[in-house]
Amino acid sequence: MKLIADCGSTKIDWCVIDGEKVVKQVFTCGMNALLLTEEEMAQRIASELYPEVKDYELTEVWFYGAGCLAPEVCDNVRRAIGASIKAARIEVNTDLLAAARALFGNNAGIACILGTGSNSCYYDGNEIVDNVSPLGYILGDEGSGAVLGKLLVGDVLKKQLPDALCEKFLRQFNLDRMTIIKRVYKEPLANRFLASVTPFLIENIEEPAVHRLVLNAFKSFFVRNVANYEGYKSMPVNFVGSIAYYYRDVLGEAASAVDCTIGTILKSPMEGLVKYHSN
Repeated sequence: MKLIADCGSTKIDWCVIDGEKVVKQVFTCGMNALLLTEEEMAQRIASELYPEVKDYELTEVWFYGAGCLAPEVCDNVRRAIGASIKAARIEVNTDLLAAARALFGNNAGIACILGTGSNSCYYDGNEIVDNVSPLGYILGDEGSGAVLGKLLVGDVLKKQLPDALCEKFLRQFNLDRMTIIKRVYKEPLANRFLASVTPFLIENIEEPAVHRLVLNAFKSFFVRNVANYEGYKSMPVNFVGSIAYYYRDVLGEAASAVDCTIGTILKSPMEGLVKYHSN
């Protein structure tokens, strides 16, 4: 049996599979391998995951997580898992490779993530061969939840949206100018706060100003990321992530504007990962 993990900062989705069948799915607290020590990760896995999977004979573990970029970070995660789970093979890779494998399997294409953050790569059907650095929500992350939220609160505070819409937003989220500034500049995890207000955009997407904000953000993602891959107009461009999933219509408009063809859009990579690792 194999254990697959899709790890984010908020939660980890673990699936035990036997062939193509999912025999157990477990959700545990998320962890960022860049911020936690090997001992801290090992303790979490031992207390939250191991009791749920200890009765399964696991031969392989495939762990995909944000921040799993440097070899030393991957080694820390591998040892943390191995402290509890004695599988013969434990592989640790980035969430971007998870997206690529989930979206394309063994085929080539441009894989994109649009969630709280954003990322993209050219995947040759085996490995990632090119990646435009996402740069985070301050310098990049175009089209992400964090950036959409940043644009939204900025337009609200600078009165770039109709007055009624600005008032509706502040009332709906119980916010005012100083609270927003405090949440963004003084409190931790500003990117999560900004992403948390994006449901307002999809709820009001028929408003011309809101539609324009979202469309321009997605166009920026294509221009500043996807268009940097050679031959992007002739390759399938697939997406994973909640933002891509819920805003798929506007995302399609942005793709058409830059002559891109969108194929698959998945809310989560797990379904595709199960299919990939069952083969």
